[in-house]
Amino acid sequence: MTYAFLIGGIILNEQIWIQELKEKRLTYGLSQNRLAVATGITRQYLSDIETGKVKPSDELQRTLFETLERFNPEAPLEMLFDYVRIRFPTTDVQQVVEEILRLKIPYFLHEDYGFYSYEEHYVLGDIFVLVSHEIEKGVLVELKGRGCRQFESYLLAQKRSWYEFFMDALVAGGVIKRLDLAINDKTGILNIPNLTEKCRQEECISVFRSFKSYRSGELVRKDEKECMGNTLYIGSLQSEVYFCIYEKDYEQFKKNNIPIEDADVKNRFEIRLKNERAYYAITDLLVYGNPERTAFKIINRYIRFVDRDDSKPRSDWKLNEEWTWFIGSNREQLKLTTKPEPYSFQRTLNWLSHQVAPTLKVAMKLDEINQTQIIKDILDNAKLTKHHEMILRQQSAKDKDVIT
Repeated sequence: MTYAFLIGGIILNEQIWIQELKEKRLTYGLSQNRLAVATGITRQYLSDIETGKVKPSDELQRTLFETLERFNPEAPLEMLFDYVRIRFPTTDVQQVVEEILRLKIPYFLHEDYGFYSYEEHYVLGDIFVLVSHEIEKGVLVELKGRGCRQFESYLLAQKRSWYEFFMDALVAGGVIKRLDLAINDKTGILNIPNLTEKCRQEECISVFRSFKSYRSGELVRKDEKECMGNTLYIGSLQSEVYFCIYEKDYEQFKKNNIPIEDADVKNRFEIRLKNERAYYAITDLLVYGNPERTAFKIINRYIRFVDRDDSKPRSDWKLNEEWTWFIGSNREQLKLTTKPEPYSFQRTLNWLSHQVAPTLKVAMKLDEINQTQIIKDILDNAKLTKHHEMILRQQSAKDKDVIT
């Protein structure tokens, strides 16, 4: 008798499934014993599965393939810069924009208000440059997640790397105020509910005294369980270093309606650094050019997850196996990844689609019922401001037009 299995949405018969499992295991250079231990079964049981002597449950089939992917040599982990904030001791915003960012200031939209007590700001998509008239506060460059991705597209056009940008910033007297290093877990290595439980059970050995966990969406829609992701903070949010670990696939489902099973990234581990700690991380990256060294030097300094063994002192508890793999045991070295995303109007279109379109459709239906053209008249009489004209100019510009 042959059996059918569902793997990755494809129905495979028993023989093909077993062959795929074995071939992948050998391709990844994984022994039966190591895969068995990582899956929580014996080596003999895995051998019996591969020889067709036993039929594993559907849950074990999925677990075997999910565990196997953690050993995929094609970098299941990647690291990105996800937040950069640098202050420059000058009030000359044009110098910062054109000599450090190497972008043309005429393409920036100017607003006569700012944030963080700055008086004004310039913005190009998600790249923000805040300006103060006081030399002590100077000019602040802020790149959040989207801003980092957008700036990477300009760095690519400039044939410049993040390392070269940071070097230019430091040479110009820039003070690193914040740096977030994001490690993307693309195969689900980090089980955040398990890590949260380990924190509660004192199986997280850390110099931090606090941790906080919550489920995103819980306060907004308690009845929609599918859009509630787990987030774990380790360390105080007021300190110069803390960690945020969260389920990125849930975030993308909630923000962009991407099905959880289609998410490219399952979990994200963010190292959030401020002031002196951010500066030390940047200098370490510039000196050694080794993101693996920089990121895990910080992580290993502050936390480690272990498995409880009451027969031993807590300091002697063995490192958790999944955590051991995450921090570098038997995997490829973590590399700095860039994901350039040109400035686009997509976020505004998403807002229009979700917030405006339903109401607009109702109004158009009323026009149709009442044989009026109110919506057409509104659009015909709408006036574009200088703000809107600048957005049009930004959107129509090519990367090569914007860089200096």
